[in-house]
Amino acid sequence: MAAQDVADALGLDGVHFEVAARSPLKPDQRPAPGDVRRAMLEAAVASNPGFRVGGDELERGGPSYTIDTLRTLIAAEPIAEWFLIIGADQVAQFHEWREPEELTRLATLVVVDRSGLGGHSVAPAGLAVSWRSIEVTRIDVSSSQIRARVRAGRSIRYLVPEAVRGIIEERGLYRSVRGDAPGR
Repeated sequence: MAAQDVADALGLDGVHFEVAARSPLKPDQRPAPGDVRRAMLEAAVASNPGFRVGGDELERGGPSYTIDTLRTLIAAEPIAEWFLIIGADQVAQFHEWREPEELTRLATLVVVDRSGLGGHSVAPAGLAVSWRSIEVTRIDVSSSQIRARVRAGRSIRYLVPEAVRGIIEERGLYRSVRGDAPGR
């Protein structure tokens, strides 16, 4: 929903989603396997012809750096105007990203504001960068909540697209506590 709201607000032709191989800022995180996360994302956006899912970061492996992906995208589509959409929760860590100033030189930084306060996101800490804030529809569902509900044996119907729920159930994702098999 947030991506659609940003696309509508900025008049974007499309939105490119990328599945991270491994977040360098979350070294202890053990997400579901990359191919499964990509399948869930593809299922979630399949009905929107303006949304596309890439696999550059998964194919590269190792830590996923947005700057590397953005450079690859720009090389493939050099005349496109690029926007980097991040959640307000990422603003506090943006200065820790690889080459944050270069990221904002290559793409307009768009901060998704889910506060419902009318676009009052805070500027990226410690950086003198240009950015925009777009207020998006607030939906109070987080990935942590989804995983917790699955672990507790509770339904996630209507909280995720039906195709995504099917993948989670089929693969037995998120049923075990941390320490079991990756992605479980």
